[in-house]
This record gives sequence, C-alpha cells and structure tokens, in this order.
Amino acid sequence: MHAIIARSTMAAIARLSRSAVNSAACASVLALALLLSIAAPAPAQAQKWSSAAPIPVGAEEVYGIAAGGKLYVFGGLAPGWKPMGMVFEYDPAADRWTRKRDMPSFLHHVALATVNGRIYLFGGFELPAKGAAAWAPVNNTWEYDPVADTWRPMAPAPVARGAHNAVVVDNRIHLIGGAGLHAGSKETALHPARPHRALGTHEVFDPATNAWSTRAEMPTARNHAAAGVVDGRIFVIGGRIGSVFITTASNTDIVEEYDPATDSWGRLRAPMPNPRSAVAWGVHGGRIYVVGGEVRHSDYWATFAAVDAFDPKSNSWIRMPPMPMPRHGLAADFIGNRLHVVSGQVQSGTNTPGLVASTDRHDVLTIGGN
Repeated sequence: MHAIIARSTMAAIARLSRSAVNSAACASVLALALLLSIAAPAPAQAQKWSSAAPIPVGAEEVYGIAAGGKLYVFGGLAPGWKPMGMVFEYDPAADRWTRKRDMPSFLHHVALATVNGRIYLFGGFELPAKGAAAWAPVNNTWEYDPVADTWRPMAPAPVARGAHNAVVVDNRIHLIGGAGLHAGSKETALHPARPHRALGTHEVFDPATNAWSTRAEMPTARNHAAAGVVDGRIFVIGGRIGSVFITTASNTDIVEEYDPATDSWGRLRAPMPNPRSAVAWGVHGGRIYVVGGEVRHSDYWATFAAVDAFDPKSNSWIRMPPMPMPRHGLAADFIGNRLHVVSGQVQSGTNTPGLVASTDRHDVLTIGGN
C-alpha cells in the first residue's frame, strides 16, 4: 500500500513540474512524499513455508529442541493420557528422521533446554500407577547426550510441575511457571474436576554443579506459555492461567520480561495479538517466534495457524505467514534461519479415543534468503 501511494505521489510531483504550477503546491506534494518515505516500514524479511520429511509417528504433546544442527522431538500423548516417551532425531542435511532411545521416564508436558550440546529435560506429568487417569507432576531432571544417545539422572527440581518453561542464560537454565498442586494439598495428581493451580515458581539449574537455586517468582502465574531469551533477558509469552486443562482455564496475552542480572521482573511488554496457549516457539535474529496454539470457547474448540514474532527492541509483534495446517501441542525450533514445525493436534484438547486428530506434518518456515 505504501509503495502504491509513493508511486502516486511521485507521479503527482512529475505532473506538477511539467505543468509549472505554483511553488507552494509543489512544496506540499514534496513534503507529503518525504513524510511517506519516513512512515513506510522497512521491507520485511522474506519468509516462506516449505515441506520436509514427516515425522514417523505423529502425536499431540510433542516437544522440540535443536542441538548440534539437528532437531530432537520428545514426548507424545496417546488416548487415556498415556505418555508415549518417544525420541526422534531429524537431520536436515539428509531430510531424514531416526528413532532414538526412549525417554527414561514416560512423561508429558516436560520442559527442555540445551547447554553445551546436552539436552536437559525437566519435570512434566506421568500417568498414576493406579486409580483414575490424571496428570501426576514430577520433579525429575534428566540429561540427554544426543551423540551417545544416553540418559543420566540429575538433581531433581525443588518443585514438581509440568507445562512449564526452560530457558538458558549464561549456561544456567531458568525453570519458570507451569502447573502443580496447591501447597498442602492431599491430592497427588491434577484433574479438570479437582483443585490445582498455575505457578509462578522460578528456579535455576546449573548443569556444571548439578545444583538448584531459587529466583524471583513470575508475577503472572501461568502454564503452557512460550519463553525465549533475547539480549540476556527472558520473555514469557501468553499461556494459560488458572487450570492446566484448557477446558477449565483461560488463555492470556500477557508478555513479561525478566532481568537475570537484577533478579527482577520488569514492566509488561506489548501483548500477543491473540491470547493462546499450548504453542511452540523458537528464537532467531533477536525475535521470538510463537507458533500455533489452542483456544476453547463454549461455542467452538479451535487451533491456531498463526505465527507471530515478538521483537523486544521495538516492543512490537510482526505477523508471519500462517502455518499450512493449524495445530497445538506441536514441536518447533530453529536450525539456522529455518523454523521447523512438527506434528501436533489439529483440534483443541481432546484426548478421547476416536476424537484425537494428530498430524505427522513437518513444515519449515524460512526467514530471509535461501
């Protein structure tokens, strides 16, 4: 639109020059042209979607992270809230998936981070060994070596929780938010019909010392959020407040910033264009890209195709081309300038046999050239 207006303005200038109209009119048009050139946004980076090899097993509640130039996808949740414990490795050079050793504990809604080539897996929920199906929070910490395809246990986190975030600053992993039990609760697991809570809990794990410490709690307790680090600061985006289950929760569009140097949470940043939860995300070029998600309303159950990039420097959101297929509970991360988006569920939170609609799709959004 700006280009069309600018071309029209320049044509008007040419007509004024040819017609030798009075200098005041010409000056007015020149001023308008200058104003438009200042107001027009900088050309957006080229971005386009393409397809890559589908993951061998599509599922909801999968979690992705890049390490060593490859993408690793963990998790999966079968009907009846049964964790699948899958681990797949994707090699972009060969466009090929490889099944790796299963997770040592079959969990869902875990948090992932990578430090020095190792992948760390925190918390999550397990299926109770007996009784009704529910989400039992754990505080396990596991270190995965992608090269050796081996797991080893690390110091457990102080608080058991799932649907939380893990982000890295200076080789230390900040574990933020999530959902768990009320303090003093006699419950052992989370269920939509029983009391539980979103958390603002904030702990830091140091892989070098295998030790935990506590930091300032996040002001807005939430779960199923996105989180990323830009210029040494942590940004927690959107998510779900109240319950961990979309059927009894509310989505939020809140974006909060944390400064590790001062252990303080700052002012609220520009809210998300759409409140949503159960998203995937990745960080590239100083922006946090938030992908997909879900919303639940009395009149509809829906998933998002939206891809929005948060730019902390300008405190603004940039709309990207939407995913070819909307979904939530999906895996994603950047390898280079390519955002790999894998699997997930194409409808909002239903885990009932016969109503689960997962996909094996693997879509790639390229930012910039090539």
